[in-house]
Amino acid sequence: MRDAPSQPLSFLNTGPKDAPWRLCLAHGAGAPMDSDFMEGIAARLAERGVATARFEFPYMALRRLDGRRRPPDREPKLLAAWRAAVAELRGCAPAGQRLAIGGKSMGGRMASLVADALHVDALICLGYPFHPPGKPDRLRTGRLETLQTPALIRQGERDPFGRREEVETYRLAPTVTVSWSPDGDHDLKPRKRSGLDHAETLDAAAQTVAEYLFGLPERP
Repeated sequence: MRDAPSQPLSFLNTGPKDAPWRLCLAHGAGAPMDSDFMEGIAARLAERGVATARFEFPYMALRRLDGRRRPPDREPKLLAAWRAAVAELRGCAPAGQRLAIGGKSMGGRMASLVADALHVDALICLGYPFHPPGKPDRLRTGRLETLQTPALIRQGERDPFGRREEVETYRLAPTVTVSWSPDGDHDLKPRKRSGLDHAETLDAAAQTVAEYLFGLPERP
C-alpha cells in the first residue's frame, strides 16, 4: 500500500497562472519551500515567464506548525506527496499549460523517481544529490540512467554532492542535460574569489531553466 500525505498540500504560487509553463518545485531535506534559495529561484523564473508552484513534504509542513525539526519522511511518503501535488495541479491547470516538476536537492531527486510514471513534460533539478558528501561510491544515479522525461540538472561545479569532474564521468540517459554553475556549491553559490556573486548565479540558473523549458518540443 502506498503511503499518503498526512495533511493536504498547500502551494506557494509565483508568476502568472496562465503561463505556458508551470514548474512544481519541492524543497531540499533541511530548508522549507520559502527558503532564500527557493524564493530567489521562483522570483527569477516568474520574471522569465515561468510560473512556479512550491509545496512542502509532510515532515516540513509539520515543522511549520510546531517548530520541531524532523528528519525527512520515508521515500514512499515523499513520493506520495509528489503524486498528490501533480494531481492537484493538473486538476486546476489552464488549457494548454505544460507541467514540469523538480526541486532543490532531495526535492529534485524525489521528482526524478516519479517523473516518468506521471508523464510530466520535463524535470528540473537544482543541485542534484548524486551521492552523499564524501561518499562518491554511493551513487544515486540509477533512475537518471534510464529516464524518459526530458531533464535539466543545474549543478554547482564544486557541489560536494556531485562535483563537475565526478558527474562528467557518469553514464546518464540521453534525455538528461547537465548545466554548470561556475564555482557553485550545493546552493549554486560561488566563492568571492571567483568574481561572481550568488545573485548572478541564480539569475543564470533561472535563465538556463527558462530557455530549456521554452525550447522543448511538445511531447507526443
